[in-house]
Amino acid sequence: MAPAAERRNQSSVGFWMATALVAGNMIGSGIFLLPAALAPFRADNLPGWLLTSIGAITLAAVFAQLSRSIPGAGGPYAYTREAFGDLAGFSVAWGYWVSIWVGNAAITTGAVGYIGEFMPWMVATPLNTALSSLFFLWVFTFVNCAGIRAAGWTQAVTTLLKLTPIVAAAALFLTRVPSWGQVAAAPQHFTLGGTAAVATLALWAMLGFESATVPADKVRDARRTVPRATMFGTVLTALLSAAACGAVLLLVPAGRLAASTAPFADLAADVWGLGAARAVSVFAAISALGALNGWILLQGELPRAMARDGLFIPAFARTSKRGTPIVALVATSVLVTILVALNIRRSLVGVFTFFVLLATTASLVAYLASALALLRLSAAGRAGTSRTARIAFGTLGVLGAIYSLAALAGAGREAVLWGVVLLAAGLPVYMVLRRRRAVADR
Repeated sequence: MAPAAERRNQSSVGFWMATALVAGNMIGSGIFLLPAALAPFRADNLPGWLLTSIGAITLAAVFAQLSRSIPGAGGPYAYTREAFGDLAGFSVAWGYWVSIWVGNAAITTGAVGYIGEFMPWMVATPLNTALSSLFFLWVFTFVNCAGIRAAGWTQAVTTLLKLTPIVAAAALFLTRVPSWGQVAAAPQHFTLGGTAAVATLALWAMLGFESATVPADKVRDARRTVPRATMFGTVLTALLSAAACGAVLLLVPAGRLAASTAPFADLAADVWGLGAARAVSVFAAISALGALNGWILLQGELPRAMARDGLFIPAFARTSKRGTPIVALVATSVLVTILVALNIRRSLVGVFTFFVLLATTASLVAYLASALALLRLSAAGRAGTSRTARIAFGTLGVLGAIYSLAALAGAGREAVLWGVVLLAAGLPVYMVLRRRRAVADR
């Protein structure tokens, strides 16, 4: 193999690693806690899950088509910038980037919470929790600094491991379907508010279907691979997550489930015994750490794409011989470290909830902007050459935008207000960067 081709293979990933990035980032710690949050809604779970699955797959299709029309790195940032210009692109990228590293603070904190069941000293005090969180943060930062192949293999292995309890629960769901005839025949009382709440909660546990589009220039045959990995990873995750949650909701008594801190472990204990329950807790910790690895990859790749276009700190565009944006990775992990340190006096649950609130809203704004970008590019004839294609992709953009708006409404007023504050905080940064670029161009 020629040296150049060898270097490309060392700094790129294929279909399965790209799929693992999508599925691994979607399946974090949220899915393992989700059934307890859904327990009070009972009959509203089915329509809520249907809405979430349809919405997630629709948005995945939006990103799949955008990745074909606008190949290259950047994901939501690149698509928004192409359709609406530098300011819109920067605003979306700023919010999305902050949501990634704020979310990473939440993920590493959640992972420590799971591991604390086996190593209680990690969560004995807020200081211990913070130090343990930072340990895992920097371990996976260094893994990503070794190159996208190292991060990709880590993601592939952790994704396979985390899927084990979910696949087992989904299989249990399918094998027990015949015995649920009486449940299906019982009177069902659906409510609009309950369905909307279920749809929003389920979406919060499935964010990340756009993950393969951000480092697209490091994916082999990206124009073909990224759309396939995005759709396959999203559909697989949606089906398995819905079936697995369904098994927990139907087999664990509602009263016990609503108070549970480990719903999948409760299911495993009831069906297979205490040993299986302990194993599920291990898999939950692996799931959170795997998601942390994948999102750390994105926390370096997004600012790299922005800096390459002259819209962020120039040093973030620098890469190692393996194409790794080490400066961007390390600098962003420093920000996560500061964030964790600033919240060191909060309880684990309080820290996790605050971080998730910020991260989710910014992600939804990025989804909305990407759907509108597809709509605009379709109208301009850039997302399809035939009239039929323009209409189809334009309709897809409209549906994606409607779903994103509905999800934002379901997130609540406080989340939306935090999202506005987050986006506004980036405007001064944009003005400084724009002024410096103007001076440099003279």
